[in-house]
Amino acid sequence: MINRWLFTQIDNSALIIFRVFFGFLIAAESFGAILTGWVRRTLVEPQFTFNFIGFEFLQPLPGNGMYFYFALMGVFGIFVMIGFKYRWSMIAYTILWAGVYYMQKSSYNNHYYLLLLLCILMSTLPAGNYFSIDVKRNPALKKIAMPRWCVLFIIIQLWIVYTYASVAKLYPDWLDYTVARNLMLSRADYPIVGGILQKHWTHVSITYFGILFDLLIIPLLLWRRTRLAAFCISIFFHLFNSFVFQIGIFPYLSLAFSVFFFSKERIHRIFMPKKEFYTDNEIIVPSYKKFLIPALSVWFVIQLALPVRHWFIPGDVLWTEEGHKLSWRMMLRGRSGYTNFHVELKDENSKRIRVDKNKYLSKKQRRIVNTKPDAIWQFAQFLKKEYKKEGKDIAVYVTSRVSVNGKKPRVLIDPDVDLTSVDWNYFTTNPWVIKYDKE
Repeated sequence: MINRWLFTQIDNSALIIFRVFFGFLIAAESFGAILTGWVRRTLVEPQFTFNFIGFEFLQPLPGNGMYFYFALMGVFGIFVMIGFKYRWSMIAYTILWAGVYYMQKSSYNNHYYLLLLLCILMSTLPAGNYFSIDVKRNPALKKIAMPRWCVLFIIIQLWIVYTYASVAKLYPDWLDYTVARNLMLSRADYPIVGGILQKHWTHVSITYFGILFDLLIIPLLLWRRTRLAAFCISIFFHLFNSFVFQIGIFPYLSLAFSVFFFSKERIHRIFMPKKEFYTDNEIIVPSYKKFLIPALSVWFVIQLALPVRHWFIPGDVLWTEEGHKLSWRMMLRGRSGYTNFHVELKDENSKRIRVDKNKYLSKKQRRIVNTKPDAIWQFAQFLKKEYKKEGKDIAVYVTSRVSVNGKKPRVLIDPDVDLTSVDWNYFTTNPWVIKYDKE
């Protein structure tokens, strides 16, 4: 049974055409980050970056180095698209994108995490075995079939993402339209649709459509009778997200996944009619089976476990942010507020001095350091290092008021704790983040 499900050979047209789409989109992501100023604002102008904690060794290249870094990523994306040194190009892009992902989180986005997972996945798939420069140079690489696990891997990963995204929306601020209303309020100045986005019926539609789309889209695409209708709904949903939220390549990447849900015959007929269509359905058990099944098992156990870890951490994740990342909790809350950092010299009877954050942080960085506990802790460590360069040993205290989803601001950080004297807890709570009962 396992051999039949995983290793039956099927036509590979869907994977080949997805590789072309994927390569184009990751190249566009890389070059677009340069052209839109994202690289400049996020990695060039700031004095330092808020790395994922534990990855402080990853630092932006000096000068204009990050522009060349992203340009190189774009080149590898093109190589993936045309199938030139496919495997190595995909691995290279994955490494470079992982560097960007872990190097900074002032622009953290669940979609960036998804792209990292997809890069890892695409590095393992035989997506360069047809319609590629590699095959043209070495015809022995040419194949018209692939094992079924390649498609199952992608579909199950997408099902996990969408299902967790739907379940995460089942909480009061989403269900009473607060989140939708707040999201649309900042888009009131959009031409033509700005006024419509402020209507109550729009907020109701966004709220329930968001839940139902995420929960049902994968099953509806899998069922032949609802597939076409689901695809049309997907087009509307993702184009709406692209226009309203301006989230880069990801709506189009989501649409590209549709090639794995339509019949193999239809995808072959539409995109690759000149290619020979594979029909043998032969079962070929590869030598790597003994490694593949444990690897897939570990991968999916991790993917299923990470999004629920916040239930085992004290406090409300919407407030503490502990367990928020890597959990598909997308567009669930808006945070606003302020933090004031005060420096006190140790071993002296000195007064606490308020730190001017503008001296060290960009506008984007100030937004996360005003509301995110991990960024607050990291900035305290940064200040400690800066003062140490002057031979000063300091303590850093924080006063804070933070609001989630427009609610009454509350104290986030214990003002009596010297943040330079505490470690960051990766797998449990940080006691200096003040907890409140869930509302």
